[in-house]
Amino acid sequence: MNRRDLLASAMGMAALAVISVPSAQAVTLADKALNVPAGTDVQPVAIQKKQVEEKYKRRVVRLSTSETPGTIIVDTNNKFLYFVEGKNRATRYGIGVGRDGFGWSGVVKVGRKAEWPTWTPPAEMRRREAAKGRILPAVQMGGEDNPLGARALYLYQGGRDTIFRIHGTNQPWTIGLNMSSGCIRMMNKDVEHLYARADIGTKVIVVGPGNKQGNVSFNDRGIDILRTIFGG
Repeated sequence: MNRRDLLASAMGMAALAVISVPSAQAVTLADKALNVPAGTDVQPVAIQKKQVEEKYKRRVVRLSTSETPGTIIVDTNNKFLYFVEGKNRATRYGIGVGRDGFGWSGVVKVGRKAEWPTWTPPAEMRRREAAKGRILPAVQMGGEDNPLGARALYLYQGGRDTIFRIHGTNQPWTIGLNMSSGCIRMMNKDVEHLYARADIGTKVIVVGPGNKQGNVSFNDRGIDILRTIFGG
């Protein structure tokens, strides 16, 4: 075989290698539809619904509010959660919220936190889903296929669990939508980021149906360009 034939053969083998890799990956994703790495937004092609809209990606913003640093403000109307950091400073996260009839409002506190939390569906939810032909487990241990995702912040009022949580999700395409039973959903990487900053006792103001949050003033004045570029 001359040099020209050797070169052509090598190029052909390289092309086959490039073509075969994506095919092998596609098969792997299809075979492992729920085996998604922790803390990532990547979903198998077979179950991925859509990409999260750009506006719901985590951003540092200029937020005017009278609330003290460390407060969480949940704007269910616009699908944003703010972690107040100081004067005109906040981190904004995109969220998924309660579907029609499951929205709520109020002032609560973070009463408990958990990593890779166990999911215990309320009895009412189990009955409701059973009527639709879907049997929910009484308890589901934490993991990549758990609806609560990577982290959960349990919301309490008057020292009692409200049954509502701020938690991650194994369905990141639901961010920006009204699809939950009242809990606040975040992308796993975002809830991990918030979890590390919000302590037990953190004040959480949920702005939504019924206006039970009372008077709360906040004005999102957009992305903080300087902090985005230089950090801090």
